Amino acid sequence: MLLIVQIVLVLAVILGSLVLMRGGANASHLAIRRILLLGFALVAVLSIFLPGLLTGLANLFGIGRGTDLVLYGFIVCFMVFMASSAQRNRHMEDSLTRLARRVALDETPRVWESETGVQALPGAPSDDPPRTQLS
Repeated sequence: MLLIVQIVLVLAVILGSLVLMRGGANASHLAIRRILLLGFALVAVLSIFLPGLLTGLANLFGIGRGTDLVLYGFIVCFMVFMASSAQRNRHMEDSLTRLARRVALDETPRVWESETGVQALPGAPSDDPPRTQLS
Protein backbone atom coordinates (compact mmCIF):
# COMPACT_ATOMS: atom_id res chain seq x y z
CA MET A 1 0.00 0.00 0.00
CA LEU A 2 2.83 2.39 0.86
CA LEU A 3 4.44 1.84 -2.56
CA ILE A 4 1.17 2.81 -4.29
CA VAL A 5 0.93 6.02 -2.26
CA GLN A 6 4.57 6.82 -3.02
CA ILE A 7 4.05 6.28 -6.75
CA VAL A 8 0.92 8.49 -6.75
CA LEU A 9 2.82 11.24 -4.88
CA VAL A 10 5.76 11.08 -7.29
CA LEU A 11 3.42 11.26 -10.29
CA ALA A 12 1.67 14.26 -8.72
CA VAL A 13 5.03 16.01 -8.17
CA ILE A 14 6.13 15.31 -11.75
CA LEU A 15 2.81 16.46 -13.22
CA GLY A 16 2.77 19.61 -11.09
CA SER A 17 6.35 20.43 -12.05
CA LEU A 18 5.61 19.98 -15.75
CA VAL A 19 2.59 22.26 -15.54
CA LEU A 20 4.59 24.95 -13.74
CA MET A 21 7.48 24.74 -16.23
CA ARG A 22 5.43 26.05 -19.13
CA GLY A 23 6.31 29.51 -20.50
CA GLY A 24 4.93 32.87 -19.49
CA ALA A 25 8.07 34.70 -18.45
CA ASN A 26 11.11 36.00 -20.24
CA ALA A 27 13.92 33.60 -21.10
CA SER A 28 16.11 34.18 -18.04
CA HIS A 29 13.23 33.85 -15.58
CA LEU A 30 11.99 30.75 -17.40
CA ALA A 31 15.42 29.11 -17.18
CA ILE A 32 15.71 29.91 -13.47
CA ARG A 33 12.18 28.63 -12.86
CA ARG A 34 12.92 25.36 -14.67
CA ILE A 35 16.14 24.77 -12.75
CA LEU A 36 14.43 25.43 -9.42
CA LEU A 37 11.48 23.21 -10.33
CA LEU A 38 13.76 20.36 -11.34
CA GLY A 39 15.60 20.73 -8.04
CA PHE A 40 12.30 20.78 -6.17
CA ALA A 41 11.05 17.68 -8.02
CA LEU A 42 14.27 15.81 -7.26
CA VAL A 43 14.15 16.69 -3.57
CA ALA A 44 10.42 15.83 -3.42
CA VAL A 45 10.95 12.42 -5.02
CA LEU A 46 13.87 11.66 -2.70
CA SER A 47 11.88 12.71 0.36
CA ILE A 48 8.94 10.54 -0.71
CA PHE A 49 11.03 7.39 -1.15
CA LEU A 50 13.60 8.15 1.58
CA PRO A 51 11.80 10.02 4.38
CA GLY A 52 14.61 9.24 6.82
CA LEU A 53 16.99 11.28 4.67
CA LEU A 54 14.76 14.33 5.05
CA THR A 55 14.60 13.82 8.81
CA GLY A 56 18.40 13.57 8.95
CA LEU A 57 18.69 16.82 6.97
CA ALA A 58 16.21 18.48 9.34
CA ASN A 59 18.26 17.32 12.32
CA LEU A 60 21.35 18.97 10.79
CA PHE A 61 19.46 22.27 10.89
CA GLY A 62 18.29 21.67 14.47
CA ILE A 63 14.73 20.80 13.41
CA GLY A 64 13.16 17.72 14.94
CA ARG A 65 11.21 16.25 12.01
CA GLY A 66 11.53 16.25 8.25
CA THR A 67 7.91 17.33 7.89
CA ASP A 68 8.66 20.47 9.91
CA LEU A 69 11.55 21.26 7.56
CA VAL A 70 9.19 20.88 4.59
CA LEU A 71 6.66 23.16 6.27
CA TYR A 72 9.28 25.85 6.96
CA GLY A 73 10.53 25.61 3.38
CA PHE A 74 6.97 25.91 2.10
CA ILE A 75 6.37 29.02 4.21
CA VAL A 76 9.51 30.70 2.83
CA CYS A 77 8.57 29.77 -0.76
CA PHE A 78 5.04 31.06 -0.23
CA MET A 79 6.29 34.40 1.10
CA VAL A 80 8.66 34.79 -1.90
CA PHE A 81 5.77 33.94 -4.23
CA MET A 82 3.49 36.49 -2.58
CA ALA A 83 6.15 39.22 -2.76
CA SER A 84 6.86 38.56 -6.44
CA SER A 85 3.14 38.40 -7.24
CA ALA A 86 2.53 41.73 -5.50
CA GLN A 87 5.40 43.31 -7.42
CA ARG A 88 4.11 41.87 -10.73
CA ASN A 89 0.59 43.16 -9.98
CA ARG A 90 1.92 46.66 -9.23
CA HIS A 91 3.84 46.64 -12.50
CA MET A 92 0.76 45.49 -14.44
CA GLU A 93 -1.40 48.17 -12.79
CA ASP A 94 1.14 50.85 -13.68
CA SER A 95 1.28 49.61 -17.28
CA LEU A 96 -2.50 49.52 -17.51
CA THR A 97 -2.75 53.06 -16.12
CA ARG A 98 -0.23 54.36 -18.66
CA LEU A 99 -2.07 52.55 -21.45
CA ALA A 100 -5.45 53.94 -20.37
CA ARG A 101 -4.03 57.46 -20.23
CA ARG A 102 -2.49 57.09 -23.70
CA VAL A 103 -5.75 55.79 -25.17
CA ALA A 104 -7.70 58.60 -23.50
CA LEU A 105 -5.34 61.21 -24.92
CA ASP A 106 -5.41 59.64 -28.38
CA GLU A 107 -9.21 59.47 -28.42
CA THR A 108 -9.90 62.96 -27.00
CA PRO A 109 -9.90 64.93 -30.31
CA ARG A 110 -12.20 62.44 -32.01
CA VAL A 111 -14.68 62.49 -29.14
CA TRP A 112 -14.61 66.31 -29.01
CA GLU A 113 -15.10 66.54 -32.80
CA SER A 114 -18.00 64.09 -32.81
CA GLU A 115 -19.74 65.91 -29.95
CA THR A 116 -19.29 69.44 -31.31
CA GLY A 117 -19.20 68.77 -35.02
CA VAL A 118 -16.12 71.01 -35.33
CA GLN A 119 -13.10 69.65 -37.22
CA ALA A 120 -9.68 69.83 -35.58
CA LEU A 121 -6.83 71.65 -37.29
CA PRO A 122 -4.23 69.33 -38.83
CA GLY A 123 -1.28 68.97 -36.45
CA ALA A 124 -3.23 70.11 -33.38
CA PRO A 125 -1.75 68.68 -30.17
CA SER A 126 -3.69 65.67 -28.94
CA ASP A 127 -3.71 66.74 -25.27
CA ASP A 128 -5.42 70.11 -25.92
CA PRO A 129 -8.93 70.56 -27.30
CA PRO A 130 -8.72 71.04 -31.07
CA ARG A 131 -8.72 74.59 -32.42
CA THR A 132 -11.08 75.56 -35.24
CA GLN A 133 -10.25 77.45 -38.41
CA LEU A 134 -11.90 80.80 -38.96
CA SER A 135 -13.59 80.98 -42.38
